[in-house]
Parts: sequence; C-alpha cells; structure tokens
Amino acid sequence: MILSVDTSLGTAVALIDTDGHARATAESPDPLGHAEVIGTLLDQALADAGDDEITHVVAGMGPGPFTGLRIGIAAARAFALGRGIPVIPVPSHFAAALAVIEADAPNTPFAIVTDARRREVAISVFDGADADGIPNLTEPTVLVPRVDSEERLRGIHSIEVATLDAAALARVGLRAALAGRVLADAEPLYLRQPDVTVPGAPKRVS
Repeated sequence: MILSVDTSLGTAVALIDTDGHARATAESPDPLGHAEVIGTLLDQALADAGDDEITHVVAGMGPGPFTGLRIGIAAARAFALGRGIPVIPVPSHFAAALAVIEADAPNTPFAIVTDARRREVAISVFDGADADGIPNLTEPTVLVPRVDSEERLRGIHSIEVATLDAAALARVGLRAALAGRVLADAEPLYLRQPDVTVPGAPKRVS
C-alpha cells in the first residue's frame, strides 16, 4: 500500500493499493488545527486499510501555509523513517488536477486555484495528463491577489478547491515512482515565509 499525507488545505490522509484503488481515507476540512488531528486521522486510516505492507509515503508539498504544511510533511517523513521506506514528494495541486481529470476529462487547459489567505490565491495551470498519467503542468504555481486572478488566467477555466483528495495525491506519487520521476524537491512550496523571524544579535550598549 501507499500512504499519502497532505496539510496544504485541511488535513487529508489516504492509503491506496498498487492498482491505485483507495483502501482508506480520513480527512478534516479545518484549515487550522493540523497538529491536533493528524495523529487521529493516521490511526483511523491505518485501521481501516488492513494489514498489507506499506511501501511508500507520499507527502503533499504545497502550496500551503508555512506551519500547516510543515506538520503534514513532518508526519509523512517520521512515518517513513520509522518504517524504513521512501518518501515521494508531490506538489499538492497535482492531486487536485488529477481528481479533475479523472472526474471530468477536460480537453482544454484548466487552472487549480486554492485560497492563500490575505486576499490572495495560488494558481497552477494544467493541460490533461502525460504519458505516465500524471497531470501535465503548463504554468507553475503563482501567488496573485484574488482581485487579479481572472486577468492572470486570461480566460482559462479555473477550478477553486477547498479540500484535497489524498487518494489522488497517492496515485500521482505512485505513477511518479513507477516512471522514475521526481515531481518536487525536498523543499516545500510555501505560500509565504512565516511572519515570525529569528531576532538578530543584541545591540551593544556603550
């Protein structure tokens, strides 16, 4: 089985088999409180999925807020470390795009849009799936003011999502692993850096 964890929006966990079928899913739509629910959701999904061996963990790499995103990635990495299995990093918008492709099979480019707070949105543009069954990213993720989003999209059909399908995330990760592809590096795609910063050295008082 393949476990996936994403905290770019709410908190979502899923396990799929090697055919891509969902064995278990658990999620919370709360855009905050990731640390409070991630352990419970993992326990629930693992209990529902059965006893088959987990061979990979897929981590949703954002875009997402700094703190929330780090919680999910840390949970995925800790689980993988404990089991001695690899982590597959996947941009979270790829999961949303795959869910759209599987449901609607659009034949024109479309944009995945997620709320970035502070009156901004994160936008990624896709055009179908490639030969490996992975959503074809044509325009990398950008952060723009919500009021400017229509101008930025230039008429491209947009789909705003408020929750993420962790089973779709796992399927993207599975297909990337089978194709020997790396879709994201180890550094998460933060919407912005945290407002809190490490203070500088204290000033010398004469």
